Amino acid sequence: MEENSIVISDNIKIINDKIRAAAERRGRSLSDITLLAASKTRSAEEILEAYNGGIKVFGENYVQEFLSKFELLKQNKNICWHIIGHLQKNKVKYIIGNVDLIHSVDDIGLAEVIEKYSLAKNIASNVLIEVNLAGEKTKNGISIDLLHNFIKEMNKFKGLTLKGLMCMPPQESDNRKYFKMLKELLLDINTKGIYKKELSVLSMGTSGDFETAVEEGATIIRLGTVIFGSRPPKSNR
Repeated sequence: MEENSIVISDNIKIINDKIRAAAERRGRSLSDITLLAASKTRSAEEILEAYNGGIKVFGENYVQEFLSKFELLKQNKNICWHIIGHLQKNKVKYIIGNVDLIHSVDDIGLAEVIEKYSLAKNIASNVLIEVNLAGEKTKNGISIDLLHNFIKEMNKFKGLTLKGLMCMPPQESDNRKYFKMLKELLLDINTKGIYKKELSVLSMGTSGDFETAVEEGATIIRLGTVIFGSRPPKSNR
């Protein structure tokens, strides 16, 4: 455990240096970017090692897995939890009030369920819209063509607050064009006043391309393997 702790801590220092350098290339600072640790399949112990290494924001893909970790680590009040994977409507009630940001809203029905449970707790849940920039049929996310109308509909909600956009670009050698596209979409939304509040969050960039994402305006980067190392192989059982 101590050896693993050192590895994770060292990884975080290296990553922060890379984020800082990428940010400075665009006149930004390290404080402009939130480093989110994508902690799917990682143990509570690994999450604590990353937490002790300076990371305060963790993103989970699956509600059931999140709930078990949330329970194990709830004494650590400074940990912020995000849901970064596809969220099923029937799981929404379990996370409202326990997560700081939902990254993957792409359906008005899902937004309505978030609204319902948030109002029941007298809170407004923070959300991002996931945008399917390349129109990939195998991925979630709303298409660019439908984005403006979707945002207009979200103006009616009082139990959720739209903060910005998220994307999962195709697995290409250079995703810069997609990061630029997402930033341009956000600027266009703000310029046209489509949402009742200005949007400021761009969740984009993962372990293989986060430096490019930072250069193109990411405010949240979602990193897993570069922090924790490779995931263990899946069991065949």
